[in-house]
Amino acid sequence: MSGHEKLEKNIGIMALAIAAVISFGGLAEILPLIYQAEAIEPLPGQKPYPALELAGRDVYVREGCYNCHSQMVRTLRFETERYGHYSLAGESVYDRPHQWGSKRTGPDLARVGGRYSDDWHRVHLINPRDVVPESNMPGYPALAETRIDVAELRARMRALQRLGDPYTDEEIEAAGDAVQGKTELDALVAYLQGLGRWAPKG
Repeated sequence: MSGHEKLEKNIGIMALAIAAVISFGGLAEILPLIYQAEAIEPLPGQKPYPALELAGRDVYVREGCYNCHSQMVRTLRFETERYGHYSLAGESVYDRPHQWGSKRTGPDLARVGGRYSDDWHRVHLINPRDVVPESNMPGYPALAETRIDVAELRARMRALQRLGDPYTDEEIEAAGDAVQGKTELDALVAYLQGLGRWAPKG
């Protein structure tokens, strides 16, 4: 019996071999990024999310929008022609958790900012079929009735500040004024309109 046959017939050894191969593959993917500064540095001029957009991002994550919409334009030609410049790691340095992935029930949103008006986004989020008749996306009318929780937003900004995001104490205190009277729908629209802002053009 050859060594390969022994490996295939011994499930314990096979499991260890699979784990070893996956571990080496993972290290080969991850280690270069640790030493590649541009992968962990923001793009030139990039700043963390303003208070209203951060609140919108939290709504986006809470509602599970990432389950149907990725935010990662791959380097494939048909993707860059449809969505724009491929995604760069530096665009996501302030994303916790990041929204990369390949699951697309709906379109990729990495470059959606500025593509549609605020009013279009509001209508689309309340009842998607009003603007995209074939859409299977659920509506989110409750967002228009829900005010942003300022205390929760400030706590989130303080937590991000501790993790290294360059929010100043003044920005955190001013968050209340920035979102005063705003709904979660306003915040989500602001977040969507900011996507792709820092991406290279062309």
